[in-house]
Amino acid sequence: QVHLVESGGGLVQAGGSLKLSCAASGRTFSSYTMGWFRQAPEKEREFVAAISWSGGSTNYADSVKGRFTISRDNAKNTVYLQMNSLKPEDTAVYYCAAPRSRSTTAQAVGVMAQADFGSWGQGTQVTVAS
Repeated sequence: QVHLVESGGGLVQAGGSLKLSCAASGRTFSSYTMGWFRQAPEKEREFVAAISWSGGSTNYADSVKGRFTISRDNAKNTVYLQMNSLKPEDTAVYYCAAPRSRSTTAQAVGVMAQADFGSWGQGTQVTVAS
């Protein structure tokens, strides 16, 4: 299992930017595709973005394409989510997650059941004020 800790959330005005980080412990971090998810109040958790173990493949939800960028630094055991042009509807708790299977692709993360993820962080709150 990979232990995950998110950081970087906060309060920002609409149109602003934030960069989230997800620090992982465990020697196998670089072997896993990683994903970002979010959960707004009274809504189900939803997929945001995913990145393959090498960083060569990414996948985004339609709602964030062109505004969010996922990246990773395997030397630092960290995955990032750069969020630009933030909107009030981006307000949510953001989570990073690692799938149970190392063979999971970035494209698969967007449609997998949450039970297929073996590791979740505690989440970081992002609030976008209008």
